[in-house]
Amino acid sequence: MSLLLFTVTTDLNYDQRMQRICGSLARNGYDVLLVGRAWPHSLPLVAQPYRQHRLHCWYSKGKLFYLEFNLRLLFFLLGQRAAVWCAIDLDTALPVWLRAKLGRQPFVYDAHELFTEVPEVVNRPVVQRLWRRVERFIVPRTHLAYTVGPALARLFEQRYGRPFEVIRNISRLNGRELPPAPLAAPVGGYILYQGVLNAGRGLEALLDAMPQVAGRLVICGEGDLSAELRQRAANLGLLASGQVEFKGYVMPDALREVTRGAAVGVMLLENQGLSYYYSLANKFFDYLHAGVPQIVVDFPEYRHLNEQYEVAEVVALTPAAIAAALNRLLRDEPARYHQLAVNCRRARLDLNWEQEEQHLLALYATLIKAQPVSA
Repeated sequence: MSLLLFTVTTDLNYDQRMQRICGSLARNGYDVLLVGRAWPHSLPLVAQPYRQHRLHCWYSKGKLFYLEFNLRLLFFLLGQRAAVWCAIDLDTALPVWLRAKLGRQPFVYDAHELFTEVPEVVNRPVVQRLWRRVERFIVPRTHLAYTVGPALARLFEQRYGRPFEVIRNISRLNGRELPPAPLAAPVGGYILYQGVLNAGRGLEALLDAMPQVAGRLVICGEGDLSAELRQRAANLGLLASGQVEFKGYVMPDALREVTRGAAVGVMLLENQGLSYYYSLANKFFDYLHAGVPQIVVDFPEYRHLNEQYEVAEVVALTPAAIAAALNRLLRDEPARYHQLAVNCRRARLDLNWEQEEQHLLALYATLIKAQPVSA
């Protein structure tokens, strides 16, 4: 059995993309080990069909964290034997590439995002130059590279002249059928944002819109802006009135239940770098799979899919535009809400992990076949 080793800096309990990828490979005969990190708030690992390991670090962010994590990861990898080594994003890539090089084995790069263009990097020119050097070193040395959407794949290909495959971060059907689409937004349904609370997510504009919205907002997740956003909501009177609820971290199974109870999903990003502009976030598919219409920003990937399937209202990132779109779906245009909900149910039959999984398995089968000798 061939061991595939994957590395991330995330909390493994919440990384749904890696749960899907590693789970699919493990269920199809591969021995899989996923290496992540332990955070101060980490819960015990949830059992998965693959092996998991957490690295414990003294530092939790900044340059010292990346230095410490990469050193700890390198020492851990030196004690492992695998047939394929896969780095998720640039922040784990150097030690994984080195271990693959030492073993003369395939090195795989899975770009969840365009790391050099996320807001936390774009706004710090020195840091961005450093990560661009890492990217220029890493990408040409991969045996296989893939990312989450066609737009990012094209950008990587233009930069480095090498092909990037696409494995979209899409929910699994699991044989589940949805009830018929409601004729209007369900009474008691809420507006849902799920994801990290970081810069560039449009959350400030969303909160500013809420006093004009005929509905309640539920926010699932935490991040760098957690305290600031809670204070903003308090200043707007949204916490005292109960119009906004911060649920904090929610485990994936529980989050799927929360999503199914939503009336409208929110997928708002600010154009703070090419990574966000060309993104294709899993929450877009999570809402769609739950049959929940959503509001989205007018970025290429979301515009393209919405032109095909019409599952969302496209909005400008202003409080007035957000409030108008939410009220339209929740209160003013029940026929429009019903049609989007119907379209979600149709789209999920085309856009699902069962379809995406076949491409993933074909990529790794080809890679393993091309490398008959494993460590």
